Amino acid sequence: MQPQAAGTRYEVEAVVFDMDGVLIDSRPVIEEAWRSVARRHGRVLADPEVEEYVHGRTGDQTVRLIFPHHSDADRKAIWAEVDTVEEEARYRAVPGADGLADRLWRAGVPVGLATSSWTRKIDNALGGLGLLDVFRVRVTRDDVERGKPHPDPYLSACRGLGIRPERTLVFEDSVSGVRSAVDAGAVCVGIGGRALVEAGAVVAVPDFTALVVGGSAAGDGTITLSDPDGLVTVALTAGPDGG
Repeated sequence: MQPQAAGTRYEVEAVVFDMDGVLIDSRPVIEEAWRSVARRHGRVLADPEVEEYVHGRTGDQTVRLIFPHHSDADRKAIWAEVDTVEEEARYRAVPGADGLADRLWRAGVPVGLATSSWTRKIDNALGGLGLLDVFRVRVTRDDVERGKPHPDPYLSACRGLGIRPERTLVFEDSVSGVRSAVDAGAVCVGIGGRALVEAGAVVAVPDFTALVVGGSAAGDGTITLSDPDGLVTVALTAGPDGG
């Protein structure tokens, strides 16, 4: 992807968040869940395998890659063990994520969730952060036939919000998630490193505290989000009840 010209501005009307690695710092939980369950089944995962097989993939893809010679029934049982660990864990918010999501919601911006996680984990993780009421639409791994990197999750979220993808801002932390958002036609900001820009994100920041948030729903009717270098500004139209 070509670098953004300084001052590039995008006008959007809605925001869709990924969950793992974007709203919640789930990386340590997910890694330990797969490592511990794999060990119980005689498989020790090296660091490169965790990076390649676990992050940015659905559980179904991960369990097939780690246990290619197991039966479907055995893989399903192993996956269920991992799910149980993730459902019961405690999660911290990615720095600044909970504050931004809450601000957008209170400003009347349509906010959605598109995640490869599932209902019980979402309820546990986001409930613990007080964010369950923020999302008008939730698209989980069970709601689409094709998950990320296919565009289906973000297309579904945009349909649910009633906003065109090109008028939607997505926050993603994985290459597969960025590709999903970009192929859907959305504007994507990466939470992470340079690889996300190379995958199609308009800019990447380490976490939400790095974003410069301006504007006022009570004043000019917009909330602006800019990266620290001023390369990209995303202007969000706030709802009539914002302020």
